[in-house]
Amino acid sequence: MNYETNDIEVMIAKLQHQTKSYLEEIKKLVAELNKSDKLNIISYFTYSLDISHDPTQESLCLGSYHIMNIGNKSITNPYLCIKISKESPFSLSGKYVYEDFKQSLKGPGGWQRINEKTNKEEFWLKPLGKSSIEPNETMSFSNFQITWSSEKSYAGSITGFTYSDQIEEGIAVVNPISLNGTILKQGDENE
Repeated sequence: MNYETNDIEVMIAKLQHQTKSYLEEIKKLVAELNKSDKLNIISYFTYSLDISHDPTQESLCLGSYHIMNIGNKSITNPYLCIKISKESPFSLSGKYVYEDFKQSLKGPGGWQRINEKTNKEEFWLKPLGKSSIEPNETMSFSNFQITWSSEKSYAGSITGFTYSDQIEEGIAVVNPISLNGTILKQGDENE
């Protein structure tokens, strides 16, 4: 193909004009993103496992539940729910208090369980001394423990949901914990 110099100059001018239009549109979109009061959070677990195949010892999942505000609007009155699947052998414990505990035990950075003590499947928790999560801030319910014994095969999951004034319907954690194991009894092995 033979293009004349004039044709090439016209094509370059068109491309430059198109690039300039694209850049202006991108700048407008970025400016709108920065102006909006967008609510955006992510909830997730971090955890480590110590699994025992000895029926006389317990297995352990040591975890933390994190709520990260990645938006540019404050999240007010946050609370969370950790759910353990029904009929699983898991037991959850952690650093939380109940409403009837002494005030001296309810320090900032702590958590209060707000549902029934007898419920072993749902743990509704709210932070003490903190009523909002600011933009780019993370709030964590740290170092909870899930224990179980491996006397028989087991399966279950630990899920979490975050709620606030702005998120009444709740948002699920992005990485629920799934635990399952098969325990072979003497004589069950294929030889």
